[in-house]
Amino acid sequence: MSSKKFASLRYTASRVALLAACFAVVWVLCYLHVVPLGANNSNLVWMVLLALILSAPLSWVLLRKQRDAMSEQIVERVDRAKARMAATAGQEDGV
Repeated sequence: MSSKKFASLRYTASRVALLAACFAVVWVLCYLHVVPLGANNSNLVWMVLLALILSAPLSWVLLRKQRDAMSEQIVERVDRAKARMAATAGQEDGV
């Protein structure tokens, strides 16, 4: 139960950690001049964009289990909310 309880938090933290790791790799590659630096002092923006581009497909592959657990958690919450709304609507119609 506890693994499902914090699924959204775990996925979000993993996604941020993966982005930070990608940024670190891009920073090292720029520092070593393997990847060209941005123009007119846009180095930080350039590195963040490269890190985002790298982390998106990696997260799609590496974080599949966390994403599935998070979607199960969200579906359960939506189903409970729908059931509460239906029960409330039934009580209002019965009055």
